Amino acid sequence: MKKLIAFALAAGFSLAASAAPETYNIDPTHSFSRFEYSHFGYSTQVNKFNSTTGKIQLDRAAKTGSVEVSIDPKSVNTGSDLFNGHLQGPDFLDSAKYPAITYKSTKFLFNGDKVVGVEGNLTIKGVTKPVNLEVTSFQCMPHPMVKKDACGANAIAKIKRSDFGAGKYAPHVSDDLTLGFSIESIKE
Repeated sequence: MKKLIAFALAAGFSLAASAAPETYNIDPTHSFSRFEYSHFGYSTQVNKFNSTTGKIQLDRAAKTGSVEVSIDPKSVNTGSDLFNGHLQGPDFLDSAKYPAITYKSTKFLFNGDKVVGVEGNLTIKGVTKPVNLEVTSFQCMPHPMVKKDACGANAIAKIKRSDFGAGKYAPHVSDDLTLGFSIESIKE
């Protein structure tokens, strides 16, 4: 009987250990946030932020996780210094007053072993709204160069910029934005 109890306890500890959350740091040199919108119907403009940082916790066995991302709005990159400054102004990002755009998850959604969605809250210009991400690709494996486990994902979401106090020139410049995130992260 004692052997059975000892075995059950050991198995329970073994399962608990294998289901522990793992923490990953977002690699800012391989992670980018971008946004797309229609410009007067002429074209779809695609711009990015050069500074995306954060942490991901993932427990694949328990199918849970969390993510916290911070984007520096001063790192907006349109290809034009003049337009970068315009987007950083009070009509859009107001980066002097609001030095970070953040996303904090409330729930990870799985299909089998793959993360397929993230529910959470996006904060832009001090306004927080629920925003759900559709994860279009997800992969974890040993990183061949840093010799640590790594995870990467691509995700998209749709928002209205006017919901975040950045709706100037709508509807000529589309109020609808598609957000895109390309994230690579390295296990701590």
